[in-house]
Amino acid sequence: MRGSLVAASAVVAAGLLTGVTGPADAITIGSGAVSTDAEGTVSRDGAVTISGTYRCSPRSAPGPVFVSSTVRQGSVRHGIGGTAARCDGAEHTWVNHEGPGNGTSLEPGSAEVEATLMHLNTRSGLPVPTFLASDRQDVELRPARD
Repeated sequence: MRGSLVAASAVVAAGLLTGVTGPADAITIGSGAVSTDAEGTVSRDGAVTISGTYRCSPRSAPGPVFVSSTVRQGSVRHGIGGTAARCDGAEHTWVNHEGPGNGTSLEPGSAEVEATLMHLNTRSGLPVPTFLASDRQDVELRPARD
């Protein structure tokens, strides 16, 4: 239960950042970096998968770090999963996947993805988000091999 609360907090907090960042380049907000691959996939039933890389340093404050993402295609905007990050200074791959059934329909074609690397500092007992990095990237959603 607590794990799902933390994950939900990560997605909500990342959603707050969406639209707040500047240019469509990867930017560093704290001590980390995140990038998004130029292609993702969407299946016939609407499941979306996007990916990229991230890097972050070990945290001095307690709490998890997540890579969350949002896809926008036309007027449709939809959060796509969240990946727990390992902050050890090395570059890692992230993959976020969201299945169908959310009432939102994404299709093959161009889209915009925003990926956010966020630390949830739990020192006070409540998860307080610290944004480490964000990337806004134009991507091509290709048909998935169903």
